[in-house]
Amino acid sequence: MANSEVDLASLLCSKICHDLLSPVGALNNGLELLEGETDPVMRDRCMDLLADSARVSADKLKYFRLAFGAAGGFGDNVDPAEARQLIESLLGDSGKITLGWAVQGEALPKKAIKILLNLALIAKESLVRGGRLDVGAEQGDLGIEVVIRAEGTKIALDEGIRTALDGTIAAGDLSARTAGAWMTRELALKNGGDLRISPASTTELLLGAIVTA
Repeated sequence: MANSEVDLASLLCSKICHDLLSPVGALNNGLELLEGETDPVMRDRCMDLLADSARVSADKLKYFRLAFGAAGGFGDNVDPAEARQLIESLLGDSGKITLGWAVQGEALPKKAIKILLNLALIAKESLVRGGRLDVGAEQGDLGIEVVIRAEGTKIALDEGIRTALDGTIAAGDLSARTAGAWMTRELALKNGGDLRISPASTTELLLGAIVTA
């Protein structure tokens, strides 16, 4: 398995570039349309497309900066309200996914916030037809407990991501698609905790992690 720090950084960069390709491509398309458009109504539509694509790009960059990067350093605490705002921006305003929020405490260690954001991203992407995403975190007897639950009419979790989360991924199978899940598990294990995933289901996905305070 290509699990060195350099390999992991490379795979995460590939994932970020892949996820940003769509909104950045839409920006480029909007600029091309605007350049040759003279109709005022169509120009307004192009401007709306540009504004929406710029917002989506910025929201994703902010999310990835905290979920994968070292925003503010590694040892700082993070206000859970910031994580909630990032998740809400990721869900958008389409109404397809409803967010339930149950995070206790005024601040959480950044390692716990990173795990929360990564698991929330995985759960959100599994809700291919929309549904409900519940996010919870609290201080327990063993450390900080993070629980993410996705419920919908169709749960579609990539098998590679599942094996990366449960630690059974085969040697050589780590890729840009599975790197975030593998990193999340390693982050939990290296901080004295664990990561668990519920059995495969078509309507519900439950992810849980524990990290030391």
